[in-house]
Amino acid sequence: MPALLADAADAELLVLGSRGLGTVAGFLTGSVGLAVVARSERPVVLVRAGESAAQEHLPDASGEASATTAYRDVVLGLDLEEPGEEVVEFAFATARRRASGLRVVHGWNPKAAYGYGAAVDSGLTAELAQETRHALGDVLRPWQDKFPGVEVHAQAVVGSAGHHLVQASREASLVVVGRRRRHAPVGGRIGSVAHAVLHHAVAPVAVVPHD
Repeated sequence: MPALLADAADAELLVLGSRGLGTVAGFLTGSVGLAVVARSERPVVLVRAGESAAQEHLPDASGEASATTAYRDVVLGLDLEEPGEEVVEFAFATARRRASGLRVVHGWNPKAAYGYGAAVDSGLTAELAQETRHALGDVLRPWQDKFPGVEVHAQAVVGSAGHHLVQASREASLVVVGRRRRHAPVGGRIGSVAHAVLHHAVAPVAVVPHD
């Protein structure tokens, strides 16, 4: 693990594969892979065993897998409280490089806005949902100006962001999530959303550290 982290320090990103298990849960099998994701100062891309280039592309006209068709969308999990410039830029730059769309998913919980245990008012929930969508647009607008060629589809969805990102991964070429840098004696950690995506996403996953 120290050797991987040392090499990654001089690289743009680090790519790790699963251990050949039949599910993406193989990403985090063993302590080394998890420790690298939690401590790397560079983005880490995880690709499960058996993944082919064609799986990142749309099927051809006959419905067959092909590596010559357009890329599927890049999917970005965005936390409005801590969006992380490095995370957003990585997703936009990847989508531009692949000439693909960018699907942005932000998960939120109405109960958290009211305070857990409070009665939920449908009218106020609709208002909060509208405010959340506007906030999402405000965060993304400067990046859309910087990357004008990237077509963005933004969603503010109710419920766990991890769940929605796993669902979105079925039609994605890459799922991008952030990991907050924490300089603590016990080392780094990954958040619950990144953890869920790493265990269950179908597409490759990029974990991008941010301040």
